[in-house]
Amino acid sequence: MKSLFKKVVAMLAIAMSGLTATTGVAQSSNLLDAGKVEPYEMEVTFDKTSHIIFPSAIRYIDLGSDYLVAGKAEDADNVLRVKAAVRDFEEETNFSVITEDGRFYSFNAYYSAYPYVLSYDMLKLGRTLQRNSSNDVLFEELGNNSPSVAGLLLETIYQKDKRLIRHIGSKSYSIQFLLKGIYTHRGSFYFHTELRNTTNVPFRIDFVNFKVVDKKVAKRTVAQERALTALRMYKPLMPIAAQSKEQNVFLLDQFTIDDEKVLLVEIYEKSGGRHQLLEVSNSDLVGAKRIEDMHLKIKSR
Repeated sequence: MKSLFKKVVAMLAIAMSGLTATTGVAQSSNLLDAGKVEPYEMEVTFDKTSHIIFPSAIRYIDLGSDYLVAGKAEDADNVLRVKAAVRDFEEETNFSVITEDGRFYSFNAYYSAYPYVLSYDMLKLGRTLQRNSSNDVLFEELGNNSPSVAGLLLETIYQKDKRLIRHIGSKSYSIQFLLKGIYTHRGSFYFHTELRNTTNVPFRIDFVNFKVVDKKVAKRTVAQERALTALRMYKPLMPIAAQSKEQNVFLLDQFTIDDEKVLLVEIYEKSGGRHQLLEVSNSDLVGAKRIEDMHLKIKSR
């Protein structure tokens, strides 16, 4: 009887051990499910190209196999072209995309001779499927700043459109360039600008420069200068139509300058000579408005 009792106890122990292991696997699986990025499903074909429109510019593309070819559309950084590289492949493959706003997208791709859909709008698709788009990829140039939060700050400053600075601006050729505000957040500067065109000829922006120079040579040809790179801007550099104005917000790494130097913000006209120049002192930089407590209205994507 004792021998039988020991066997039953041993069997129960083995069963309980298996149950514990199974429960552990199930718990682990549940945890992974909670954090997984749900892939989108799409069909591709050899004779036609599929296009995917993203809410932001494409930063990174990775293809799961040689069955696919893909690339950004020419002159459209937020549009991806995808098609099958071989006919009638039977295995499922995948690809991933990261966009400038820090969003990560995963796709499962299947071959179809006659795809039901050839064009996808990810903004509309995400809303329709009520996908959670909270995944946020950190980019090296932004440090620990979230790209989505940086984008939200750019948008908030643009939408609020407040003029905090009234002493920095330039006006020539009936074009006026204003620095409306400087904001600081987690080691970054946000420069809020506005360009006004009171002429009947559109002002086509070629590029915008940020550079630090000595005060003594700020208005002459600069021999020594330190160029600064704008990491993000809220809007593309579009032409300013006749009798209109446009604002923009630029994101730069935080910096300071000594009293013998100034920051120059230059805007150049494409195929024209109506260039504008702003001078920003160190006192303007250190007086930047903190936006740690700025109310951000997170919009559904």
